[in-house]
Amino acid sequence: MSRKPWDLAFTAEPEEVAALRRIMRLHMGAWGLQEVSDAAQLCVSELVSNVVTHVGHGTPVTLAVSMSGTYLRIEVHDPDTRSLPTLIAADSDAEGGRGMALIDAVADRWGVQLRDDQKVTWCELATSLVSPTGHVGSPGVTRAEALLDLYAATKLPRGSEAGRLSTAVAEEAVIDVITDFLHWLRAHGCDGDEVLDRAQMHFEAERSGSEL
Repeated sequence: MSRKPWDLAFTAEPEEVAALRRIMRLHMGAWGLQEVSDAAQLCVSELVSNVVTHVGHGTPVTLAVSMSGTYLRIEVHDPDTRSLPTLIAADSDAEGGRGMALIDAVADRWGVQLRDDQKVTWCELATSLVSPTGHVGSPGVTRAEALLDLYAATKLPRGSEAGRLSTAVAEEAVIDVITDFLHWLRAHGCDGDEVLDRAQMHFEAERSGSEL
């Protein structure tokens, strides 16, 4: 799955936060990262609210989202290199710093980068991805990928170097695998259609269980 970095320029205003949360939720769904959607939305809210509160209304800001290995990386860029985010203890009476305390609680890591003309406040959330462009790890997906890699190796010319298949090539390999299994079932007197129906039922049952 392609998870290309994206960014969005906007003006720091309180009313922008809800729209940014919706955009983040949509992107997390498109990226198959629903597992971190709530945390990602919270981080966006707090990072942007921090700019509104401590840098000022109307500040030009950019939200940038990308993958950092298997981590989701969220960055908020603003032009104020003097006002740095601070982390305040949860039991403190201070009004400021609570946003960063929330980010510190939900993110796996966060920090601030100072550049010549801007500040970048970032955080990263761990995902269940096995690779930045892969699917969320599960036993079924892991077994399927291992089987496809092995199957592809039997199809390659001798001396070729095997590697992780592209999605398009893997799809064709899946068709080949299923076709070969149907040949095997027929050769052993089994009903291929019945086996396919049972496999579909198992798949639907497992998918329904994972969505509960």
